[in-house]
Amino acid sequence: MRRIGILLLVLTGICGRAAAQTDEIQVYDGGLAPAGVFNLTLHTNYVQSGITEPAYPGAVTADGSLNGVPEWALGVTRWMELGLYLPVYSYDQHLGWGIDGWKPRALFAVPNADSRRFFYGANFEFSVNQKRWDEHRYTSEVRPIIGWHLTSFDIVVNPIVDTAYDGFKNLDFAPSLRVAYKQSTRLTLAAEEYADYGPFSNMYSPHEQSHQLFGVVDYGLGWGMDLEAGVGFGLTDASDNTTFKLILSRDLNGHHGDVKN
Repeated sequence: MRRIGILLLVLTGICGRAAAQTDEIQVYDGGLAPAGVFNLTLHTNYVQSGITEPAYPGAVTADGSLNGVPEWALGVTRWMELGLYLPVYSYDQHLGWGIDGWKPRALFAVPNADSRRFFYGANFEFSVNQKRWDEHRYTSEVRPIIGWHLTSFDIVVNPIVDTAYDGFKNLDFAPSLRVAYKQSTRLTLAAEEYADYGPFSNMYSPHEQSHQLFGVVDYGLGWGMDLEAGVGFGLTDASDNTTFKLILSRDLNGHHGDVKN
């Protein structure tokens, strides 16, 4: 237990992520849809109190914004899942409703990650952005996945690297961390941290970094549907103060049974 405690302290010190606006607030745990099974996940988040200035002229302003996207996924093999975020959308108090872009992704993970003590994988995401969402037309994310299932606890780290295809020196380090307690097969309570440390070549000073801590509840609703809800609080001036997130997920084909306690 002492080793686990030291590990948690180290991970908390290096991980996190929060952007001025984002369509998806989630730590990837390596779970894949079974081969041949379609899955639909609805991501929605609302920034109740956030950054009041746009990142650049014409950008979505985080404060008071609603952001979301349907995520369509298909299990291809025991170790690969393909997905498509379409459409990414948002509403803010200045620009109103708008379509922000779309994103294909490819997720690779060790088979049966849910039942392994140690698991790993990587997600590769390519974004086509509208000007209101990102000043760069094309961006990408590489999201390694490293995690442990420790009886009643899960620890998952996503040391994310973002790029706008503007040189290696501008690769941005934006990791995330999740520590979860499995109260039952149906209910999980978790703490998640999201941050942005800036480009590797010139990382932000501590007050310029974005760090946001979420309290999260995961609940199996039955019939193949899962709910994840949480509230996040900013830890620095560069973070949104209060953000709510809601994720609903369901397999669209295959057998669905009730979740048992």
